Amino acid sequence: MNSEMIILSTKVWQNIVAEARATANSEPVLQSYLKSTIIDHSNLGSALGFHLSNKLASVLFPAEMLRDIMDDAFKDSAIVDQAARDIQATVDRDSACNLYSSPFLYFKGFLSLQAYRVAHRLWNQDRKSLALLLQHRISMTFAVDIHPGAKIGSGLMIDHATGLVIGETAVVEDSVSIMQSVTLGGTGKETGDRHPKIRRGVLIGPGAKILGNIEVGEGAMVAAASVVLKDVCARDIVAGVPAKRVGRVNSDHPSKVMDHYFKFD
Repeated sequence: MNSEMIILSTKVWQNIVAEARATANSEPVLQSYLKSTIIDHSNLGSALGFHLSNKLASVLFPAEMLRDIMDDAFKDSAIVDQAARDIQATVDRDSACNLYSSPFLYFKGFLSLQAYRVAHRLWNQDRKSLALLLQHRISMTFAVDIHPGAKIGSGLMIDHATGLVIGETAVVEDSVSIMQSVTLGGTGKETGDRHPKIRRGVLIGPGAKILGNIEVGEGAMVAAASVVLKDVCARDIVAGVPAKRVGRVNSDHPSKVMDHYFKFD
């Protein structure tokens, strides 16, 4: 991990701990919860492993079994750095988030994304059955279905997240923002490389469906409830069913601006 990554991860973790201590002092009923979930841990990876294990546990997939899997994954500094970048992205872009601890504790978009990262690691280790079981628990717990084979970058903000579906061969690059009920899916029974490729800085509005092995170019915007079946050029705005080009964005990274309003050309 380079020095910039270490600084970000340290900053994010220090903010989370400070906020947890302040909340524990002001809200005594939460002291035990915050102590076991955050304050008792020495770093972000340890706390994430503990928190996700408890969130995703079931009778047949107990927290103790999950904790071994999570702890092993979050020893990887690259995964922890991705989590820190996702938290920072959420704080920067989500108007409802003014605490670093909020995504960590409560936002299922963030939590499902970190759990996906563990499943993706298992998938790449050819432990596919375990990866699919973890995907199942993520879907049941968070109402978010991300195939462990998908390739997802960092600095993502997944807002609300309910109903999000990302297929096996989908690619989502860094600094993307995705709203609720979005599908990155296939178009039918085709096999092989069949899911969308979402490039850096894209903003995807709520309810959008992007289907097939198509590309949404860097810095583009997909308007709410659109159905995208063809490639989208970089920095274009598309809207409608089926989606058509309706304009150009005014920013290199609409994902960071988070302005869903647009004017037709």
